[in-house]
Amino acid sequence: MGHVNLPASKRAGGPRQWRLLDLVTAAFFGLVFLFFVLVFTSMGDSLAASGRQTLLRSASDPHQRLRVSAAIEAGQPRVIEACSADTADHMPCEDPRLNSQLSREMNYYRERHCPPLGNTQLCLVPPPHGYKVSVQWPESLHKIWHSNMPYNKIADRKGHQGWMKLEGPHFIFPGGGTMFPDGAEQYIEKLGQYIPMRGGVLRTALDMGCGVASFGGYLLAQNILTMSFAPRDSHKSQIQFALERGIPAFVAMLGTRRLPFPAFGFDLVHCSRCLIPFTAYNATYFIEVDRLLRPGGYLVISGPPVQWPKQDKEWSDLQAVARALCYELIAVDGNTVIWKKPAVDMCLPNQNEFGLALCDDSDDPSSAWYYKLKKCVTRLSSVKGEYTVGTIPKWPERLNAPPGRSTILKNGADVYEADTKRWVRRVAHYKNSLKIKLGTPAIRNVMDMNAFFGGFAAALISDPVWVMNVVPSQKSPTLDAIFDRGLIGVYHDWCEPFSTYPRTYDLIHATSIESLIKDPASGKNRCNLVDLMVELDRILRPEGTVVMRDTPEVIERVARVARAVRWNPTIYNKEPESHGREKILVATKTFWKL
Repeated sequence: MGHVNLPASKRAGGPRQWRLLDLVTAAFFGLVFLFFVLVFTSMGDSLAASGRQTLLRSASDPHQRLRVSAAIEAGQPRVIEACSADTADHMPCEDPRLNSQLSREMNYYRERHCPPLGNTQLCLVPPPHGYKVSVQWPESLHKIWHSNMPYNKIADRKGHQGWMKLEGPHFIFPGGGTMFPDGAEQYIEKLGQYIPMRGGVLRTALDMGCGVASFGGYLLAQNILTMSFAPRDSHKSQIQFALERGIPAFVAMLGTRRLPFPAFGFDLVHCSRCLIPFTAYNATYFIEVDRLLRPGGYLVISGPPVQWPKQDKEWSDLQAVARALCYELIAVDGNTVIWKKPAVDMCLPNQNEFGLALCDDSDDPSSAWYYKLKKCVTRLSSVKGEYTVGTIPKWPERLNAPPGRSTILKNGADVYEADTKRWVRRVAHYKNSLKIKLGTPAIRNVMDMNAFFGGFAAALISDPVWVMNVVPSQKSPTLDAIFDRGLIGVYHDWCEPFSTYPRTYDLIHATSIESLIKDPASGKNRCNLVDLMVELDRILRPEGTVVMRDTPEVIERVARVARAVRWNPTIYNKEPESHGREKILVATKTFWKL
């Protein structure tokens, strides 16, 4: 067939028209192909992750962080991005990738070293793949979900010593340890032959190098509350396992600084193969233990160097230090030694090979936040009040008896009594009116961010919880009074991350939250609310609860930030009996996944 006869101009336009349609069609199908690539292939995931990282990098810029924080507090609808999957166990101040570059001397590299905020990402730490709501107490003492911390190293290496083992979807904890493979219960019973483990004489204990904290977990049956600590080391997750079990624990290292506890706070100090070189550096580590141990308290060391092969000199030196400090030898039972600390300054000065001497009167033995270890022995006379084991009230009477060290504040005894009564009313309101699940198996690990005298924790004493009482380092040092009443806690500065793993607390409580980030002298912010609440999100378990009290204006800002970190906040009125301008925020962390 021939072509239709058209004018030359019309015939010439045909090919150009079809070329244009071809380009449009090709572009359309190209876009469709690109859509499928981005949505259904790993390339799309990579590009999306790259975009998120760009946002996170901009958020780690100091100026950009401030702009983002101000926008969130002002109420602009923003949701903070999730961090990458490899941050699931991130601890900003105990990051082995950064700290491994530091000095090994006195284990400095294993202590807290917090990066500047400008060097960190503003993002929310995600749970690991397969994470489940934690097993509830008391069942969690014996088993936890493997998927919540899928690290088999301890089970593989220590399973034959009764630490833990993998059974199906759970890690099982038989209750053993390196020095008590037959179980902590039998070991505690043996110690009870020499130490008053029952009857309320002993209440607060410190377990150094605790492993998975079975010793502290089984001491709870004796009403002895143990602060278990260990560094983040080659075992990686021992403190994380302890907290997942519902046992009080804390990440710390006895290195170059005092541990963040007050003087004479612990009735019992325990080391089971903790491998702390107590006599090294002129017995500096033994001196730190002496600072923490109450007069009349007990020190138990089990394992090297106690009657240990090829460690005769170390064992001899350890005994020499104890004699120089006039510790009474109670027993040497196999590889376990038990000493009792004298109740009075009766020893130093004396002639000893370690050069031990008393600290001068200017030393404050309870200063312990980033405070260098001292090579002098704390004077008992430097701490006022009654705090000797055997003369302070027994447990549980000591919980509400005004501690002698409460007098650090003006009218301290009256303030203490009023604070105790106030928190009984407030906790009743939390349970009855706000329907917070305190007193149920849903809440086990609790933190009070601004503990003062520990009144909140004292009001919970009949509940199946333990409370980490945090006394901010820039506030009145009332932590010693908290220990005197038989509770435990630490010093901390809330402008820095807390020394714990992600997802370790069921409930976090704070009064006057804005005061935690302000300079008490100038009244200016030292850090911002967004960074603080991102840190709280890191340590709060999915479906965990946050309770905060402050002025209505502050609580409104807190609620805005809460939405940005994916919490569901509700604001309530304060108790009818309370005075002052206060609102209460109760928020629940959503269970989101990557």
